[in-house]
Amino acid sequence: MTRGAPGAWDSAYHAPVLADEIVELFKEARTILDCTLGGGGHSAALLAIGATVTAIDRDPNAVAEARNRLASYEAAGRFRVILGNFAEADRLLPHKSETFDGILADLGVSSHQFDDASRGFSFREGALLDMRMSEDSGETAADVLNSASEEDLAKMFREYGDEPKARRLAREVVRRRGNRAFRTSDDLVGAIRAVLGPRSGAGDFARIFQALRIAVNDEMHSLSSALPILRDKLEPNGVLAVISYHSGEDRIVKHALREWSLDCVCPPRQLQCTCRGRALGALITRKAITAGEDEISRNPRARSARLRAWRRGE
Repeated sequence: MTRGAPGAWDSAYHAPVLADEIVELFKEARTILDCTLGGGGHSAALLAIGATVTAIDRDPNAVAEARNRLASYEAAGRFRVILGNFAEADRLLPHKSETFDGILADLGVSSHQFDDASRGFSFREGALLDMRMSEDSGETAADVLNSASEEDLAKMFREYGDEPKARRLAREVVRRRGNRAFRTSDDLVGAIRAVLGPRSGAGDFARIFQALRIAVNDEMHSLSSALPILRDKLEPNGVLAVISYHSGEDRIVKHALREWSLDCVCPPRQLQCTCRGRALGALITRKAITAGEDEISRNPRARSARLRAWRRGE
């Protein structure tokens, strides 16, 4: 595998995960779509091996940071950035027929977004409950906690946070907002501790806050909608790689890539095939690729990363 120096593509804004593995997957690609630009680390690595990169991100701050970092490549015509949600890639790209040799989607939140208390992604004391990827769109995390029904809150905590006491936590949120609206991370941490007990800690907070972030940004639906769009934007033999950080996201990716790799997707008991009758491509990764201990020690957020890749047929 082609490897750079440890942390070679890190910046003050973000440390990209599995960068060496991504470079290896795309080493033969000349044109690449980076669906989640973030701090530009993956794009920088791919530009360094000679590729031309088109990048998408819905965070204006991330776009500004990456454009500044990669200005020389943009000036040379090898890098361009589009502001928007990658789930709408077919609409955002200026040429509707444009296709790519490689497409990357890193579904994580950037280090900068986590570390900037004003963005409200972390459970750091006093952080406002915002969590929107784009600061001028949709409901904030506080809005969701203050307005969603108990049923919807319980579903969110259970499905996106794997929380066994989801119903009790939802009930506690509804009870507390009746006295005072949720506004900061402290408000949600207090509700979590009331239900999970005083020994609940960072791992519990991280799961619940992640669940809320996924709901605020409609991440599961966006991913499900985006995957077939991205698949159809690949050139023959092009590679699609997705890095996920949540079991639900990874499940969506795994099932999609496996289905596209089957010759037949008709119901098992159907006597005659009526589907496409051929595989659309083949899996590159039979099992998800994960970060090694060296990378995890340098960047603990890489611990939950799962990389899966698929190659489109000819």
